[in-house]
Amino acid sequence: MTNVNRASYSGADSMPLDGETLEDLVAFVTGGTRGIGLGIVEHLLKKGASVCLTSRSPSGDEVVEDLCARFGSGRAFHLVGDVSSRRDVATCVDECVARFGTLDMVVANAGVDHGAPFLDMTEELWNEVVSVNLTGAFHTIQLAARKMAGRGGRIVVVASTNAFFVESNFTAYNASKAGLIGLVRSAAIELAPNAITVNAVSPGLVATRMTESLIAHQVHGPDYLRHIPVGRFGVPADVAAAVGYLVSPAASWITGQQIVVDGGQTIGIHVPAEIVESK
Repeated sequence: MTNVNRASYSGADSMPLDGETLEDLVAFVTGGTRGIGLGIVEHLLKKGASVCLTSRSPSGDEVVEDLCARFGSGRAFHLVGDVSSRRDVATCVDECVARFGTLDMVVANAGVDHGAPFLDMTEELWNEVVSVNLTGAFHTIQLAARKMAGRGGRIVVVASTNAFFVESNFTAYNASKAGLIGLVRSAAIELAPNAITVNAVSPGLVATRMTESLIAHQVHGPDYLRHIPVGRFGVPADVAAAVGYLVSPAASWITGQQIVVDGGQTIGIHVPAEIVESK
């Protein structure tokens, strides 16, 4: 077991509220070997935390080798597990605590985005998406919170703008992400007396392997980009920065909320000035 010298999350007075350092704290990140999850892991390591990250593939060990080479030996540790399996999540959480001696921050990031037209969607596809995205987050939040109870901690769920701004042909994904917001709010109100905050980050379209087919499409990529006011697609670091704030001491009075990270896409609809009737 690697013990870390840690400050407590049990009260605002016990930690500096500078929002900058996560030194000596321990994080558990599901789906942390690529895309948004890897961006979050890198951000937490840069801020001083030690991180246990999970994936469904042993190839994640290679990712951790690179992370430890960049951020320090033993700072990151990979665990193989499927978040849709409660047994896997329990084992991973236990291994994280056994390795680092504590658990301070949890990021429920693991997710899949399989799509199909509504009338063609199979029960199998529905169940797979919901079991990973929603049930997996439930397992992660509940089992981790049991380790945090009495000491406090931070939990962040990676939801999506699809929770409230849906895309066609992604019914299961849309529904699972909407469910996450309800899960976050429910967990937040019950875990607050334990000094555990629970919040969500809802990204828009972020450039990852999962989204490259859309972003790289010669027609649909540019068309999608036209609806993002800041004029670019997101990158994992954009989401990681929001997560980093929510797990920081500075966010001790924020719980049950979501931060939308979408370049302004869901603000509203652009109406060209030339067609607006002057009054």
